[in-house]
Amino acid sequence: MAMFNGLLGNATQVALPEVQREYAQILAPQEKIERAYKLVRDMFIFTDKRLILVDKQGVTGKKTEYHSIPYKSITHYSVETAGHFDLDAELCLYVSGGTLPLKKTFNKSVNIYEVQAVLSQYILK
Repeated sequence: MAMFNGLLGNATQVALPEVQREYAQILAPQEKIERAYKLVRDMFIFTDKRLILVDKQGVTGKKTEYHSIPYKSITHYSVETAGHFDLDAELCLYVSGGTLPLKKTFNKSVNIYEVQAVLSQYILK
């Protein structure tokens, strides 16, 4: 089911120790991963300092782009919760200097309110 959700554009939460090991080389000293979500091959990682979007490219996924967004650069965000007919929730991030939001879709297994709480915790500091 996780693969099916990923193919539909849904993100699922990933165990933190696994993410910490895999992405240790891109973290700053003392930076802590708070939450991580996987979308087929891509990841988005919420740390205590920034949001990291990991975009695996190409057929093999060996080429990877790491997009780092300091929380202070997020001007606002919106959350659309799942409904009766629309089973997915959506997070839209608006970054200073950007014109279009970054959109991420979450399936029902991810608590979108928890994601919103993590964002609020760091954005509102």
